[in-house]
Amino acid sequence: MAVDPYAAPKSRVADSPADSPDGVFLPGGSSVAAGNGSKWIADAWELFKGQKGAWIGIALIFLVVIFVLSFIPFVGPLALNLISPILIGGVMLGCEAVRKGEPMTVGFLLAGFSKNAGRLAGVGAFMILAYIAMFAILALFFGTAIVGLFTGGMNNDPAGIAAMGITIMLAGLVMLALSIPLYMAVWFSYPLIVLNDFTVGQALKTSFSVCLKNMLPFLVYGIVALLLAIVASIPLGLGWLLLGPVLLASIYTGYRDIFYEP
Repeated sequence: MAVDPYAAPKSRVADSPADSPDGVFLPGGSSVAAGNGSKWIADAWELFKGQKGAWIGIALIFLVVIFVLSFIPFVGPLALNLISPILIGGVMLGCEAVRKGEPMTVGFLLAGFSKNAGRLAGVGAFMILAYIAMFAILALFFGTAIVGLFTGGMNNDPAGIAAMGITIMLAGLVMLALSIPLYMAVWFSYPLIVLNDFTVGQALKTSFSVCLKNMLPFLVYGIVALLLAIVASIPLGLGWLLLGPVLLASIYTGYRDIFYEP
């Protein structure tokens, strides 16, 4: 077929990404500046401050769920680990709605049950298995020492008491070191699953890799969150009714900062 040399030039419009008010989604995320860690909390406050009543209601219901399930032996903690990601996923849907100008309602806490609930529960199942593995590692390295200290008797034995203290401290440090990769894997998994339809494996892998390349922003985020936590805990812990929802919303604001570009 002959080509008309005088025809107007044509472009393949389908190959060009369309402009979107939501920005361009980056499946692998991006690296952001260290100072953005504090910005995530500031942006979360902006989501929170206009609708404090709904956010505090969400926090109170979440606390009641945690309190009730925590008192049910064995089954309760397992159920809590499976349900919590679904509730957090619902909050992520609520954050998305607020960003688009819609009101936040307490009902969003349950919205995750109607959007990829099975995948969100899969994140909870992953956490349960990870906790089991971590406790197995602790038992392997420190179980014998702790049992030996107790059965050997530490009655007013300074050396035994000191050894017990060192053992517990080391076990705590190992638990912390093992927990950090776990939280890196699950941190952004909630919004990736409910807002981008990632599978459990994709969400966990992507969240971990993104957190790994944004260690400095997360360090700043952690320092700011720690300082705010100290302040929130002073008035009988009542400040957590504000800080709790803000930190929950900061998962979403960090996700938007890392996974979208204007």
